Amino acid sequence: MASPALVATMRRATPRDVAAITVLLASALDTDPVVRWLLPNSTQRVTILHRLLAVGVDHAIETGTVDVTVNLSAVAVWRRYDPHASACPLADHQLTILAGTAAGRLRQLTSAVDGYRSWVPHHWLSWLAVHPAYRRQGLASELLRRHHAVVGSSGWPACTVVTTEAVRDLLRRQGYHAALPLALPDGPKLWPLSREARPVRPGASLLPDRRSPSRPPRSESP
Repeated sequence: MASPALVATMRRATPRDVAAITVLLASALDTDPVVRWLLPNSTQRVTILHRLLAVGVDHAIETGTVDVTVNLSAVAVWRRYDPHASACPLADHQLTILAGTAAGRLRQLTSAVDGYRSWVPHHWLSWLAVHPAYRRQGLASELLRRHHAVVGSSGWPACTVVTTEAVRDLLRRQGYHAALPLALPDGPKLWPLSREARPVRPGASLLPDRRSPSRPPRSESP
């Protein structure tokens, strides 16, 4: 069980946090092998990554669950998929504008991930990141446990695709099962993982903060 002090450092993100979360994710993803395959040009990487992340984070905060530490040193971005899920507001022409020269590879990445994604209702972990100065303090694990309480109460599984063996191993320790890796065209591997729904004991300390803003009653999307 997590320490009360660590749990107290977590909260639900709000629209005011979009910019800070985008910066945190962009910094964490700058050396990510898949991001470097997607955006090999370092100058373009910064600009395009910020654009794409800002849209994704804003949409997740509006329609899903984004948990952060109070000082915004760590974040977990979750989406929820069901048959009535709303679509992320990115038409093909908008994607081309935002992704620029990376649009083609972004479609390849999306196709690879969608090929694994289950059509059964589930919670999807989009991003998990911790600022380098705050790593090895259990923040990523605690952010995961925080949302697993929600997942357990919903009866839905949790799924994701990660880009490094380190994150894959972290998720395995949290009860995820890894499938065979996916291969990108002339690119690095992706590791799909899933975690079965596990009911949470009533009254457990990891239940969501009820002071957090409530989510609209619509489902999340990619």
